[in-house]
Amino acid sequence: MNYNEAKELLEKNNQSHLLEYFDELNDDQKEHLLEQISEIDFDLIKLIENADTPDERGVITPLDAEVSIKEIEENADKFRAKGVEAIKEGKVAALLLAGGMGTRLGSDKPKGMYNIGETKDVFIFEMLIRNLMDVVDEVGVWVPLYIMTSEKNDKDTREFFEEKNYFGYNKDYVKFFKQEMAPACDFDGKIYLERKDRISTSPNGNGGWFISFNKAGLLEEAKAKGIEYINLFAVDNVCQRMVDPLFVGAMLDGGYVSASKVVSKAAPEEKVGVLCLEDGKPSIVEYYELTEEMRYETLPDGSLAYKDGVILNYLFSIKALEENMHNNLSTHVVKKKIECLDENGNAKKPETENGYKFETLVLDMIHDMDNCLAYEVVREKEFAPIKNKTGVDSVDTAKELLKKNGVEL
Repeated sequence: MNYNEAKELLEKNNQSHLLEYFDELNDDQKEHLLEQISEIDFDLIKLIENADTPDERGVITPLDAEVSIKEIEENADKFRAKGVEAIKEGKVAALLLAGGMGTRLGSDKPKGMYNIGETKDVFIFEMLIRNLMDVVDEVGVWVPLYIMTSEKNDKDTREFFEEKNYFGYNKDYVKFFKQEMAPACDFDGKIYLERKDRISTSPNGNGGWFISFNKAGLLEEAKAKGIEYINLFAVDNVCQRMVDPLFVGAMLDGGYVSASKVVSKAAPEEKVGVLCLEDGKPSIVEYYELTEEMRYETLPDGSLAYKDGVILNYLFSIKALEENMHNNLSTHVVKKKIECLDENGNAKKPETENGYKFETLVLDMIHDMDNCLAYEVVREKEFAPIKNKTGVDSVDTAKELLKKNGVEL
């Protein structure tokens, strides 16, 4: 896109201010800005008209497809055999959501590069690779691993894996791709500039992974290799197990097109999203969406009706995902603090929310599925999220759980 084309496009969409500092830029900066402008999805900006309208939910009822820890133990041999067979045949891949930065942990590097070691270096990325290596060692084949980065951390992430020799993983089975970005705007719909040569953007949410995966050409490549299932997981849970043969086997044995690892809620008030049914289809309801009655509702056996807390570890059938690609995933308009230029062209970090970001969520992807199996795991063994540096769900709590599981730090 050249300058005149960009100017015409921006005028048409009432965003001409994005070229305000164009004459001050060098050739490389001009090229980068024009490229960003060419990629703007202006339809997103129209969504702010309904930004303050709450998302309408359907009728929420308890999930009826679940397998408990006890049932998994009772069927372990059957589940493991089915899972191992699928993994050996190359039908299952892992996909790591690694676009986040370690800002809350006091780091300006990718979150996965954060060092949680005490007597030696132990990085978040390293722990995840170790966990996947357990499957490789058990099954005897390398598992394809896709790593989704963001525009802001792609270079650092790739270089880190090279520097660390992929922590012993076979690099031929690792593919990186970048997540699609969405523009950020003020409350009037004006897209922000982060710098004079750069539009303010943010990753398009954890639900955008499949679109980004497809646009990177990796979907067709995966299918050509015979991959039929993708295990999606997030970077911040250092105890999680991915491409777990029992998990894979349980989903295949039940004939499900999706599955989610869950932990039983520690208490009715625990602030965690739970698997449920929405208008008869699988869905996820956030803790603040549960009514008081639903929060304390119990089943005949005395257990909570809404007890299956999600931990962002999902298994999807690629075929089912493709069938739903024609359904446009809902885009959520979220108020955020957005770094931008002020009216004088100076960078500013706002102290309060100053605009909107646009995100897609994996929970909407779950709702597109015909069914979803809730697969219960032991919280102390598979759920050690690192959201904060200290306190709840922090580096400190994750370290304690790792140590309880025999990991030397």
